Amino acid sequence: MYLEKIAVIDFKNHKFLEAEFCKDINCLVGLNGCGKTNLLDAIFYLSFARSAFNQTDFQNVRHEASGFSISGIFHHGDHRSEVRVSVQSGRRKVLKVDRKKQSRASRHVGKFPVILVAPGDISLIAEGNEVRRKMIDMLLSQTDPLYLERLMSYSRALKQRNQLLKHFAESRDFDPDQLEPYDRILLQTGRQIALKRASFITGYEPLLRKHFSWISHGREKVSLGYRSTFLGEGYEQIFREALDKDLVLQRTTVGVHRDAVDFEMNGYLLKQYGSQGQQKSFIIALKLAQFDILLEEKGFKPILLLDDIFDKLDDERIGKLVDLIEKHKFGQVFITDARPERTWHFLRNVVSGLKVFQLTEGTIEELNH
Repeated sequence: MYLEKIAVIDFKNHKFLEAEFCKDINCLVGLNGCGKTNLLDAIFYLSFARSAFNQTDFQNVRHEASGFSISGIFHHGDHRSEVRVSVQSGRRKVLKVDRKKQSRASRHVGKFPVILVAPGDISLIAEGNEVRRKMIDMLLSQTDPLYLERLMSYSRALKQRNQLLKHFAESRDFDPDQLEPYDRILLQTGRQIALKRASFITGYEPLLRKHFSWISHGREKVSLGYRSTFLGEGYEQIFREALDKDLVLQRTTVGVHRDAVDFEMNGYLLKQYGSQGQQKSFIIALKLAQFDILLEEKGFKPILLLDDIFDKLDDERIGKLVDLIEKHKFGQVFITDARPERTWHFLRNVVSGLKVFQLTEGTIEELNH
């Protein structure tokens, strides 16, 4: 699968942008702030129907515009698909595939899979469990539509239960019967989510170890840990016994939204004991393992988006990554870089298809090489 072309209107800093890509390596070069990452996010939008960086759709509308649209042509074997996402002020987001409106964006996720590697990924190590759960949920959502449906159901019930807990506190009137429908959903779907995450971690960890060992020359051993109250036999009792605490804090304190995902190296937390180089290697290994999982589940290679990757890694790690690219480990790859000469240097021996695009404020131009 690969993205043949894209057209972007009023998306972030791009008033209008159109480009045709090759099926192998596409490099986007230009000064910082010219919109390289925004173009990667537009590609991400075509896959997930949402931004990789902003929480709401309207945060992505160009200043002074009333909405935006992104369209792209994907090729998968002999099949050609047009995907279009549009957002307009006062209207609901519209997602179309081959001109047919999609009633639920959740059913679109996973059809055109992508993996994004961005500088902000270091937050997976530096920050708390929420971003790590989100990483796992995003990957599972691309491979298991039922998981995404359950996750959305859980999130809706959690939001409604928390609103009810707040209402009880404000009104000083408690009615347990009003909580029961939401409790039932959280317990049932939460258990299913926890079991799926645990199963996923079991298969994910060996792939992570393999890639980390390759990147670091086998000097350290890494592992993943997953802790969830909903994996234990007494999870229902623990959930219900937390009600008094929930009422005081006005939020649900037990559930899979509180699950912990631990990144460890040699038996210690990577966040506390890993060097910058080890943490960067861990992030790359995480993403390569995700690539392997999507390839196995889908039967074809997902699109790989590498944002500012050359600026965040040393030459040895870059060389490892470029070596995989040269050996056709990946399918279509997009790379952003603020320094064109560095791109030419690292990709000078690549014999597969290569296109380099120069971005300036509002324009894109293919460069000869």
